[in-house]
Amino acid sequence: MANHKLSLHQYFILGLVSICAPLGDACLKRGMSAMPTISLAHPMELIGAVFTPWIALGIVLLIGFFASYLTALSWADLTYVLPATASGYVVMEILAHFWLGEQVSWMRWLGALLITVGVAYVAQGPASTTPVAEEAPSKLEVG
Repeated sequence: MANHKLSLHQYFILGLVSICAPLGDACLKRGMSAMPTISLAHPMELIGAVFTPWIALGIVLLIGFFASYLTALSWADLTYVLPATASGYVVMEILAHFWLGEQVSWMRWLGALLITVGVAYVAQGPASTTPVAEEAPSKLEVG
């Protein structure tokens, strides 16, 4: 079993996973709040929304999330990376309340606290439980 410590770079990638998604979602919400209601029956309005500054920034941040998520999955188990993304719910609560001005009930704050405790618990285990494949011996021996 691979049980190595995470490098600073890997912590940075997990940080991006945890921050890019809620920031991207908050930017999407901020951009959509300034627009009239959009319906799937009018796809051109939806396409037009993509080119507004807040929504475009949200999309870029969500692409950053996806890239960092894929990177993390290349060296860590899904059962390790997914809880790291769950910590983004805490960030979302904070952004929604303080940046978007949403009223967040005490039950939601409690839920965010429980998520934080759960993430801290899961983070104590190894990032990867998959054995590292060893390189096969070369068949180019002369003999």
